[in-house]
Amino acid sequence: MKKFVMAALGGTVAGVLLTTQVAGPLIAQEAEQNKSVYEQLDLFGDIFERIRSQYVEEVETEELIEAAINGMLTSLDPHSSYLAPKQFDDMRVQTRGEFGGLGIEVTQEEGFVKVVAPMDDTPADQAGIEAGDFITHVDGESVLGLTLDDAVELMRGPVGSEIIITVVREGTAEPFDVSIIRDTIKLTAVRPRTVGDTIVLRITTFNDQTYTGVEEGLKDMAEELGGWDKVSGVVLDLRNNPGGLLNQAIRVSDAFLETGEITSTRGRQAGEGERFNATPGDLTEGKPIVVLINGGSASASEIVSGALQDHRRAIVVGTKSFGKGSVQTIIPLKGEGAMRLTTARYYTPSGRSIQALGVAPDIVVEQPPRRDETEEEDTTASAAARARSEATLRGALSNDSMTEDERRLLEEERARAEESAALREEDYQLAYAVDILKGLTAVASRP
Repeated sequence: MKKFVMAALGGTVAGVLLTTQVAGPLIAQEAEQNKSVYEQLDLFGDIFERIRSQYVEEVETEELIEAAINGMLTSLDPHSSYLAPKQFDDMRVQTRGEFGGLGIEVTQEEGFVKVVAPMDDTPADQAGIEAGDFITHVDGESVLGLTLDDAVELMRGPVGSEIIITVVREGTAEPFDVSIIRDTIKLTAVRPRTVGDTIVLRITTFNDQTYTGVEEGLKDMAEELGGWDKVSGVVLDLRNNPGGLLNQAIRVSDAFLETGEITSTRGRQAGEGERFNATPGDLTEGKPIVVLINGGSASASEIVSGALQDHRRAIVVGTKSFGKGSVQTIIPLKGEGAMRLTTARYYTPSGRSIQALGVAPDIVVEQPPRRDETEEEDTTASAAARARSEATLRGALSNDSMTEDERRLLEEERARAEESAALREEDYQLAYAVDILKGLTAVASRP
């Protein structure tokens, strides 16, 4: 017994000696790193003092420090930044659904401001700004070299005032100016409507109102159609939706899933990740779903479309999404400001990271460019030509074998065809989504 204890003690002593031998260089290395950090901070302090005392013009100390902090954060990635107290207040107002401005979600790319998406029925949307546009000048002043927050600040102004932005657009040879009148932006997060027996939910953003809007929209539209047994399916229109709150994306995904993972986040450390799972209950009672996305669908929109796609709960239609697969945490700081810091990447249920890749649609459908008036007239003429048939000829014989019920069904079918044709002219991608749901319903109803 004594030998065992001694052997154990010997092992412990040897272990202590071994640890000491390894720890020595590690402690020295950490001390060297700390020394380097302090030297860099001394360098920062030296530069700070020289600017204050020797710069050609007097500079406010507070502005210098804020610029240094923001420079440190913006060097990390396009989505990390410092929020001064006013910007922090603006951001909190925006998540509640009302704020002043142009109505565009922007990011920064190659030094210029890039439009992620214009928001529905806002001044920017009405002026024809499109996802993917680059803004190079604001009222003649170049944005090159400005931080994203500074460029956004340049675009802010009193409601009712005019702003002229210079836009570079792919496929357009020359930059062009767009005049926009600033306005108060009131975001309606969810706009429900019916197209035939299909429910269409246009989700413009993920703010505090989004899940409630989805829940109420589905309920109201299903009642309008006479109950869920009368509904062919649901279209979730996430086009040009720049994202928003993570918790709202999770709740909206959960609204259509009975079980399984919705998304997961992974931070720098192994234990920092989170996993979010669906809870039982499908607001649509299992009806088929089509999700519409495009290059302006980002962040929270990609969480929803990726989750429903991976679970085969929805068919994703449109064009590749924006590809923002990172999570930002808002950290309040002293002085009433805040820091927006990228703290994690998020992944779809199958483990895909869509960072810089985006969600690829199951069916790629491009939205045709808007036609001018001449092309519209030509299209109307050709549509009229295609509509000619025996029944349209003067003096054509009638079908005397049809019953009144058959005639009524024929008229209803014609009305639906005309409605589909009108929708295809108005919004080709949405018409395509509705047609998919019609096809799925027809197949499911066959004996």
